[in-house]
Amino acid sequence: MDIVTSDAPTPRRTKSKGRHPHNALAAAFIRSAPVGRHADGNGLYLYVQRTGTRSWIQRLVIRGRKHELGLGSVHLVSLAEAREQARANRKLARAGGDPLADKRRAQGTPTFAEAAATVVDQKRAGWRSPRQAVDWLHSLERYAFPRIGSRPVSEVTTADVLAILTPIWHAQAPTAKALRQRIAAVLEWSIAMEYRTDNPCGRIGPVLGPQRNTVQHRRALPHREVTAAIAAVRASKATQAVKLAFEFLVLTAARSGEVRLATWDEMDAAGRVWTIPATRMKMNREHRVPLSGRALEVLDAARSLADGHRLVFLNRLGNRIKDTFLSELLRNLDIAAVPHGFRSSFRDWAAEETDHPREVVEAALAHVVRNPVEAAYARSDLFERRRLLMDDWAAYIADTRAARV
Repeated sequence: MDIVTSDAPTPRRTKSKGRHPHNALAAAFIRSAPVGRHADGNGLYLYVQRTGTRSWIQRLVIRGRKHELGLGSVHLVSLAEAREQARANRKLARAGGDPLADKRRAQGTPTFAEAAATVVDQKRAGWRSPRQAVDWLHSLERYAFPRIGSRPVSEVTTADVLAILTPIWHAQAPTAKALRQRIAAVLEWSIAMEYRTDNPCGRIGPVLGPQRNTVQHRRALPHREVTAAIAAVRASKATQAVKLAFEFLVLTAARSGEVRLATWDEMDAAGRVWTIPATRMKMNREHRVPLSGRALEVLDAARSLADGHRLVFLNRLGNRIKDTFLSELLRNLDIAAVPHGFRSSFRDWAAEETDHPREVVEAALAHVVRNPVEAAYARSDLFERRRLLMDDWAAYIADTRAARV
């Protein structure tokens, strides 16, 4: 069974008005029928094309949507066989089933879980961190797979998606939003591969309703407590490389992933600059970070531990530091912040304690200018002015430490 499409003009129909036909065609008529569609009953038509090709098609409503199913050529499928198939298809459709599902399964239609794995593999090369693939699959495994993971991707319905999202749509809004986007991406792939013709995720917005746009700030310390946090990490049982990675993160106001995956070829000690390639930046733009004197000292200490490894900061096994390790370290030390929160501490310090312009601070955080007019004129990365800013930040941390001694 196939969905029939044709670029030819709509043929003449011979379906009579009034009562629906039932077994209206005869074997002799099939051989001599003119061009057009000739109704037999149960949505079954003899389709005669201008080329002389004669075949069976069935018009059917499947789960609320109209389809035309090809049942085969009259040379291969007899009138009796076509009627039997049309009757079976109609009974299945009226019961809420999908007559196309059996054929799709026979053709190797993947399950939703198999389709999701394929989509992740295709997207993986474009993601900055391996963690994105883990997050993608984890959310689908937790919320979507229990209901639709083993189901052919062609049979996922709007009701399925609603059943998955409704319990968390308001209670866990960010998770639900991301989950909806991921389910939609899998179903879009299925449409592109012609396993299905629609994406039910596009119809559920009015049913689920709007989510409250609440801002969830990441936990951050007041800037006056940052030095104490560095001291607590230094006194912890973490490896020296991890301690250095944390201090480097604070000194540069960088994101955790940017620090954990930093390589030596990105560092220019002579020029006092760390150049992060676009592939590892959130906004896919190269970012230069001025290095303060203390940041260079941290790098010197890390180099003595790296033993020729391309990564700057390593765990105790000589591999990259895991993305959750710094968060767990802070939690175990009762430091009320997450690694990303130290960017907020830096931002608050710059606003409250300095006269550095906002655009310089935003550039230091690698934030994109949102105003399109302002962005059109923002051609400079304000590097030298940012160097002064980062030197002041390092001095502030040292001065705070001195004040506590």
